Amino acid sequence: MSSTVLERFLRYVQIDTQSDPHSSTQPSTEKQKDLSRVLVNELFEMGLVDAHLDEYGYVYATLHANTPKLNVPVICFCSHVDTAPDCSGKGVKPLVHQQWDGSDIVLPEDISQVLRVADHPDLAAQIGNDIVTASGTTLLGADNKAGVAEIMDAVYQLVNHPEIKHGTIKILFTPDEEIGRGTAKVDLEKLGADFAYTIDGESLGTLEDETFSADAVKITIYGVSTHPGFAKGKLENALKIAGDVLAALPKDRLSPETTEEKEGFIHPTHIEGILEKVVLEFIIRDFSVEGLHEKETFLKNILDNILVNYPHSRADFEVIEQYRNMKEVLDQHPQVSEYALEAIKRSALTPLRRSIRGGTDGSRLSFMGLPCPNIFAGEHAFHSKLEWVSVQDMQKAVEVIVNLCQIWEEKT
Repeated sequence: MSSTVLERFLRYVQIDTQSDPHSSTQPSTEKQKDLSRVLVNELFEMGLVDAHLDEYGYVYATLHANTPKLNVPVICFCSHVDTAPDCSGKGVKPLVHQQWDGSDIVLPEDISQVLRVADHPDLAAQIGNDIVTASGTTLLGADNKAGVAEIMDAVYQLVNHPEIKHGTIKILFTPDEEIGRGTAKVDLEKLGADFAYTIDGESLGTLEDETFSADAVKITIYGVSTHPGFAKGKLENALKIAGDVLAALPKDRLSPETTEEKEGFIHPTHIEGILEKVVLEFIIRDFSVEGLHEKETFLKNILDNILVNYPHSRADFEVIEQYRNMKEVLDQHPQVSEYALEAIKRSALTPLRRSIRGGTDGSRLSFMGLPCPNIFAGEHAFHSKLEWVSVQDMQKAVEVIVNLCQIWEEKT
């Protein structure tokens, strides 16, 4: 098969698609549609004549079945077009380091940005492969344009190799995944899929079918303001109350910087306010809902204990559900993960079944009625100027997608 994944990827990453968490529109930025329009045109050219972009920034398309079997489940492959707000995605200049020899990769537009095996152990397996990076001043956009390119090349392979039998395949490209709104306006009835896979994972051969469960907490603190010259016994500074809350968080546990594997955390992400009123925002993460509730209670107790020292102040404590562990749903449909593991094996890879210390569009899709684990895309060092991906890993991801389409047809 003649791979098109690299050339597609190099085109896609040069289109700025950064999402904006402070925008209230859907999608949060219109520029995300710039890439989506390109994808629609390319899908249409490949013969997927229903490919279209809706008003909310979603791309839908159908590759019709070429098997005589009538009851093959409809499978969807999904990736997101937006890049993270954490690092600039404007003016990306992708560089291909061919047949990489294992030496440090110095990014030319900022020589302080150096990709080293010591810092990125997964690089050790890439000697002799072709590594794609940005130039040093932006992220690359492999998260998740590697997945987008891989799905697009898989469609290209299936269209051009009709001897590969498959059922109906649905394509879904989403906006705003990086800001937690990737499924906010998705139309699952229109999509019409039975099961799905996001292509948005890291290391070669990885299948992720368990995620964090996630909540957000918003604490609004109302202090007591008065003239500082006459404040004795009256002033209760909301900024200081907020500082006390943050200072009371454990230093050696329950934070992202002190946890790993199945450990959850309480993570302050934003603070804004003045003497009279402060808003503190947190994300809470755990692999179980019970663990979430324990951490929320822990944080609420910290707040309550601190407010005892400020008798005229008060605070609102709001919990906002974000997403839940997809494993709760996927355990009810074991074939979804089993077929993915078999597809990885057929590509001569060793499957790695992992939990995600995060979430994906698949987390929400699963609980919306579309069971959806996550397959590797080869992306590494997400949201940073040192982001990288291997061309050979992307080609393997394409192969896995094609294998998976075959397996669903064979098993029916």
